[in-house]
This record gives sequence, C-alpha cells and structure tokens, in this order.
Amino acid sequence: MNPKVDFYFEKADQWQEAFKLLRTIALECDLAEQLKWGHPCYTVGDDNNVVLMHGFKNYCALLFMKGALLKDEMGILVQQTKNVQAARQIRFTSADEIEEMAHIIKAYIREAIEVEKAGLEVEMKETAAFDMPQEFQTKLNENPALKTAFESLTPGRQRGYLLYFSSAKQSKTRAARVEKYTPHILAGKGLNDE
Repeated sequence: MNPKVDFYFEKADQWQEAFKLLRTIALECDLAEQLKWGHPCYTVGDDNNVVLMHGFKNYCALLFMKGALLKDEMGILVQQTKNVQAARQIRFTSADEIEEMAHIIKAYIREAIEVEKAGLEVEMKETAAFDMPQEFQTKLNENPALKTAFESLTPGRQRGYLLYFSSAKQSKTRAARVEKYTPHILAGKGLNDE
C-alpha cells in the first residue's frame, strides 16, 4: 500500500467499500500502487500501468489500460465509448459483486500483467482514420497557417480535436467549435491545454 494513495480510500464516497476491495485484489496480484490522474493506479515493472480504479454515478470500475488485448472469456470488459481504443473496464455496482467476482478479477489482472510484461501494444488507428468534419476541413483549406499548426500537433491532440469537432450533431455547432479552438491550434495547444 502506498500512503500517498490512502486519501482516495478515506474520502467520503459511495464506492469506498468497493474501492477497498479492489485495492486488496490489485495488491494481492503483486502490483505497485501509485496515484496517477488523481486515481489509484496499479503498475508492474518500470512503472508500466496495468489497471486504474475510478468511480462514476452508477458504477465503479477497474480500467485495464490495454484491455483490448485481453481475451475476455467472461465477456465482462466494457469499451467506454466507440473512440476508446486500448482501455476496457470491468464495471461494478456493489461491493458484494466484487467479492463474488474476486477470482475472476484476479485472473483478468494476471492476464493484463502478462500482456504488459510481454511488451504487447494495442494497434492504434492512425489520425487519418478519424472523421474529418467538413466545417474543419473548410477552415483548414482557407487558412494554411491553421493547417500547418494542426499538422504539427501530436497525433493524440489531433484526434482530440477531430473527435470533439465531429461529436456535435449540428453543422453550426461544429463550426462554432472550430472557430472557438482555432486560436488554441494556432498556439500549438491541445483541446484541454491551457
């Protein structure tokens, strides 16, 4: 147990009992405990992320960083959204459910550890495989500096913008998002960079 992570398990929250059980299970699998992205994260080897714990309104989850590579023989892994490429969750709605599934959870964690130790990587879609909203393409065609700035961004930042722009249902909303974030792109910043 890492004392720097203790606060997460002590704060008042609807999932505390569930989190404590998941913590015990993860530590029994010989993973190192750290705090990453504000959540308990369990690692192996040279700080290689295996699983992360997080809670939501209707469920808490154990997020497998390379869950897409797991066999998922029980069919319990969930892809959060269609755009999540590597990570998969096992979702829980009660501590009792975690207790009943403890041996299954451990088996999935052990498989995830083996995936990490083997150095396997999820084959990610290239940025070009993501939809380019017409409103953004028009803006790129009109503004060569914007096109150069966008192409200079990291692939992850490019995907972030493409996903955000294309998620709007109406053209005027997509155009407004493009307009709003044009200065960010020109400044070399990602969607959530300040």
